[in-house]
Amino acid sequence: MIAPINGRPVQESRSVYTYVALPNDANPLGNVLGGRVMHLVDMCGCVAALRHARRPVVTAAVDEMSFLHPVAIGQLLVLKSSVNRVFRTSMEVGVKVWVENPKTGQALHTSSAYLTFVAIDESGKPVPVVPVIAESHEDERRYHDAGLRREHRLASRNGSASSATSSAAELAR
Repeated sequence: MIAPINGRPVQESRSVYTYVALPNDANPLGNVLGGRVMHLVDMCGCVAALRHARRPVVTAAVDEMSFLHPVAIGQLLVLKSSVNRVFRTSMEVGVKVWVENPKTGQALHTSSAYLTFVAIDESGKPVPVVPVIAESHEDERRYHDAGLRREHRLASRNGSASSATSSAAELAR
């Protein structure tokens, strides 16, 4: 499908990745290492950014990440990602992670992350990306919240603590 000139729908960027936790992914207690989960989050997020930008992308930032439930060897990690918003050359991608028991099918949300990817040309220079088109109320909420998170990231990076605090308070509502 050829994207309209004014943007590309969120649906075109959506990615789902399922991974079985193996012994080499785990610590001595048999739980998957947080760094391994972070790697999978980056890969799944990258696929969404690639699908949207239709060109190479690089990871520019990862917002904080928590691990709500352990993932044991043999369980499945199910990751879902999509582009939330485009900011000229960068994109915010949201990634959710579930741990699934393959015997019962029961799944628990275990992690979420927001990543910023930048589209680049052949020489590694940032290039503009077409806007993302929200297709549902949930997409519109994610689009709006991505703008607030970006304000917070920029304020934090520029050392404006009061601005970052007020933006963080807005996100918590």
